[in-house]
Order: sequence, then C-alpha cells, then structure tokens
Amino acid sequence: MTQPVQVETTSHGTPTPRDPRFRAMAVSGGLAVVLCAAAVLLPSPYIIEAPGPTFNTIGEVDGQPLIRVEGTQSYPPEGELDLTTVFVRGGPNGQVNVLDTLRAWVDPSENVVPEELVYPEGTTSSELQEQNAVAMTSSQESAIAAALTHEDIPFSEELSVAGLPGDSASAGILQEGDVLRSIDGTAIDTIETLRSALTDAEGAPATLAVVRDGEDLELSVTPKESADGEFQLGILLTSTFDFPFDVTIQLDNVGGPSAGTMFALGIIDTLTEGDLTGGRHFAGTGTIDSAGAVGPIGGIAQKLVGARSGGAEFFLAPAANCEEVVGHIPDGLTVVSVQTLDDAVEAVETLGSGDGAEDLASC
Repeated sequence: MTQPVQVETTSHGTPTPRDPRFRAMAVSGGLAVVLCAAAVLLPSPYIIEAPGPTFNTIGEVDGQPLIRVEGTQSYPPEGELDLTTVFVRGGPNGQVNVLDTLRAWVDPSENVVPEELVYPEGTTSSELQEQNAVAMTSSQESAIAAALTHEDIPFSEELSVAGLPGDSASAGILQEGDVLRSIDGTAIDTIETLRSALTDAEGAPATLAVVRDGEDLELSVTPKESADGEFQLGILLTSTFDFPFDVTIQLDNVGGPSAGTMFALGIIDTLTEGDLTGGRHFAGTGTIDSAGAVGPIGGIAQKLVGARSGGAEFFLAPAANCEEVVGHIPDGLTVVSVQTLDDAVEAVETLGSGDGAEDLASC
C-alpha cells in the first residue's frame, strides 16, 4: 500500500512535499538553542569583583554621623574622606552563571577570579558574613587606637595569642589565649612596643611574661627572621582596648578590614579643630593596626573606579598595592601611596591645603 506523503501549502495554495531534512534541521537547531541557553545559565566557579559604593567617613549615613565621638571635645568636619568598597558576586555570596562571567571578563572595571583562590572549599554564606563582621569590628577598634596614637591620647591595649601557624617560633611554648604582659622586662602596652623590642634584640631569645589561665608564667622564645628582615614570634595576636572616651562607627552591610585607614582619618578629623581635607574630596583604602601601619587589601582596581565614580579627586592607596594600581588609575584621579597613618594625614593635609602631589609618594 502506498503511504501518504505529508505536504505543506505554498502561498499560492499548491501542495508541496515536506523535505525530511527540514525537520531534522529544525530539531537540531532547537536542541542547540536549548543547550546553549543551559550552558550560559549554568553556575560558574568564579568570583566577580565590581566597583561598590563609597561612604564618607566624616559624613552621614541614613541621617546619622558615620563616626560619632562622645565623652570628649569633637568638631564637625567638612569635605569628604570616602572609604571604598568592592561588590562581590559568586561563591558563598550566591552563584553566578557563565553569562555573568563572560560579561565581567569583557568589562574593564570588573575582575574575575577562580573561586578556590578566594574562599576555602566549603565556606558558607553565614561563615563569610561572620568573618567579615569580625574583621570590620577589629578594623574599627584598630582605627580608633591608631587615631588616638597619632593624637598622643593615651589608652591601654592588651595583647593575647589568637593562634600559632605550624612553623611558628613559639610553637610548643606559647598557647592560644596567653596574655602578653612584658618582653625582656618592658611592659607590652601596644603592639609597637612588642615590635620594637624584637627589632632591637636582633633575633636574640626574648623573655616573655604571660598570663595563662590566671597563672603568671615566664617563657623564652627565639624569634625567627622573616623574608623582609623582621624578627617575629610567629603568633597571631588579638587586641583588647580600653579607650578614654567613646567612638562609635555606624555602617551596616559593609564587612572586612579594608576601611581601617579611612576610619582612622575620619576619627582624627573629628577630634581636631578645622578641616583636614580643606574641603576637598578624598577616597582611599587600607587595613590599619593600632600602631598606624597601613596594610594591603584586595580589589584595588575596582576601588579606584568606585572612588572616581563617586567624585573623588585624590586616592590614598597602600604602598603594598602599588603594583596593582599601575595601569588602573581612572582619568582625573590622583593616587598617593601611603605606608602609615602619618603618611595618610600628611597627604590629606598637603593636598587639602592646595599644594600639589609632587613631594608625596605615588604608585
């Protein structure tokens, strides 16, 4: 028996046999579209860093001062000292797809990094939020201490051991939780006291007085010399401060330690009469410790873009980030390299007074 032949009708009403190859091509094309769509929407094992918002540390957030000082004289400053942020997507922050990643790769203001280089495997969103919150609190306390040190305002700092790396010079001697009281007979009142004593001893064994579980101990540790020539005990430290007045820093939904330097500048400007900035628009970044040392951060290229987009004229960058700064400075933004809080204050005062950046360090 003859099988019926499927036909289609042309615009003139003439039946036309359907080519079986047409159906095969249509099915193949449809499958290709579906597969391509699925591929670009699949989760991508990358982190995307993009410029985030800026916040003026001597301004207001939601109608409230970002920095409030109570218990001593303070002065309402003018100008702008912006802390900069990076908006991070991917990993514990929520998966990104292949299409997001491809878009970020071609956007010069964004950065794409393999997830495993940023977060340890298994890191959860709640763990990341907790880590960022702890880092932010610690950076605020260190910023207050650094600002008070710069202003010669006394405070007390208690240092205790927070951890010991595997190759620590103190392994088997110091323990987590030990409170450091003195080194070679000198009371340890700040982290700078400890650093200075180790430097002056040039690697000789250090006698440490510590308190462990309420018991006074005297221990000897021989420091190791680091790659940059510093003598170190090989311990992670945490600080507990007692300040003579209250400094409150109010900033929600921002975590991490990288705002420390700009917090410290904002506190100094609030504690001193006159305007540190001269009314100019500054932005910057950098971790800070209680002694005022400025440390490197991540996402510097994105922070430069965010600073300029926010209207900044000048940017304070940690000296250790200078290699990443070169080639990423937006038009109209002057970058100054800083290693300490003193450097940062000098840069803001110099540029705020109208002088140029010729005599300041740059990247």
